[in-house]
Amino acid sequence: MTASSARESFELHQVSIYFGAVIVAAAAAMLAPALGALESAISPTLAVMLFATFLQVPLADLGKAFREFRFMSALLVANFIAIPVAVALLVRLLPPDPLLRLGVLIVLLTPCIDYVVTFSQLGRADARALLAATPLLLGVQMLLLPVYMGLLLGEAGRGLIQIEPFVHAFVWLIAVPLFLAGVIQAWARRSSTGARVGGALGLLPVPATAVVLFVVVCSVVPQLDAARASAIQVVPIYIAFAALAPFVGLAVGRLFRLPAAGLRAVAFSAATRNSLVVLPLGLAVPSAVPVLPAIIVTQTLVELLSELVYVRFMPKIGKDVDAQRA
Repeated sequence: MTASSARESFELHQVSIYFGAVIVAAAAAMLAPALGALESAISPTLAVMLFATFLQVPLADLGKAFREFRFMSALLVANFIAIPVAVALLVRLLPPDPLLRLGVLIVLLTPCIDYVVTFSQLGRADARALLAATPLLLGVQMLLLPVYMGLLLGEAGRGLIQIEPFVHAFVWLIAVPLFLAGVIQAWARRSSTGARVGGALGLLPVPATAVVLFVVVCSVVPQLDAARASAIQVVPIYIAFAALAPFVGLAVGRLFRLPAAGLRAVAFSAATRNSLVVLPLGLAVPSAVPVLPAIIVTQTLVELLSELVYVRFMPKIGKDVDAQRA
């Protein structure tokens, strides 16, 4: 099997691979609680996953992507203005527990930059434009998340927020993987050896995401018993967000008069959150374990099920827009 055909096979079956990784990890963690020690592997595997994600983005052509001004503007407005307003309203429905609210805010205020591309492609959205926006989305959320949490948590929660984990995440989860992806892409353009290496590394995105899901679920499942009450409390909020967020994204997309595929992409981005990447931020909070990891990973599980609904109804969205443009 060639690298190209292997990559196509991974991409064709990636949703099944992701769900399989979650199911196998949950079963393994229940049978062998010692797998919780994999927590130390979360950040390194995330760095590899983000490197693989950035490698898919033609970094030399990012300027062209940013010239899609209406799409990028809609994406930023949806994720960093409209969604935070919706989250601020939803979080008021939670008990006034700073740790509980912190966990929900960390995950719901951060747009996904990895498997959202997969699901948006299945939902006939503009996955290419969404992929090109991943470095921007990740950088902006790391800058704004401390600001939003300071505003929404008030005095009771500000003592839980530390800047150091955000700086660490920016360096090791954004800057270094992005730089390495740029180096590989530049090498691939100038050398046949580099092109072969780049082609081989192109196999990484799906397996790397599956490994991250496996590591995260293995790390958190043994802690769920101790944090069950907290996890149960946030499930209704996550379900409400999953129902509301796509329509927030669609409304913003229509405001910017996007074509149908762009509308769907903004809706997918608004509804899909960055739980895997922000988990290390949650783990860095004093006395976070087991509550914060359980709250964050519970959102992942609710979201993966929600994505199956999105990929069924999203292709029907925007047909009126296509008809008007025709």
